[in-house]
Amino acid sequence: MPVLDTLTNIASSLFSSLAPYHLLFYSTLLGTELFQTFVNTKICFIALPRSAFTTLQKRIFPIYFRGQTLLLLLSAITFPPYGLPSLVQQKGDWIPYAVAAGTAVLNLLVYGPRTQNAMVDCIHQETRDKLQTRGQGDGNGPSPDMQRLRRVFSRNHAMSIHFNLISIGAMLVYGWGLASRLTVDIE
Repeated sequence: MPVLDTLTNIASSLFSSLAPYHLLFYSTLLGTELFQTFVNTKICFIALPRSAFTTLQKRIFPIYFRGQTLLLLLSAITFPPYGLPSLVQQKGDWIPYAVAAGTAVLNLLVYGPRTQNAMVDCIHQETRDKLQTRGQGDGNGPSPDMQRLRRVFSRNHAMSIHFNLISIGAMLVYGWGLASRLTVDIE
């Protein structure tokens, strides 16, 4: 029976090779990075009021950075044919993974939390500044504390953005090499 043979072949290939899992994890990683960075964030920034955008970002980016790091790990340990020992065989494979992992971990543990904390501090300072200038007219622009907090936010946010772009670039480099090695047999 051809259908049963096909299903048997699919099942045996799924459970005897890391390649399908690797492709699934890698493509999910790259798709998530590209969508979150270039589609979701831009649409939310344009469509949402600033306070709603800020609330969304402080909730979504910790999840994004955890997912990015987890998917990098899963795609690395499913590198065909034997996982991590196979990954470290070729510089063209392990270097992009090392770069992406380093930048993802920095965003997860350092720049993501710093950016989030600075964003919250700016919101609180904005509230304090409004309370201080109430009844005094417009004021003379941002307070020195607000200027300092904005610089802290900008510096950490810029680092986070750049590390995210470097991670995407590293995964694109890896993907290009992966695609150049794929062979398709049509019977």
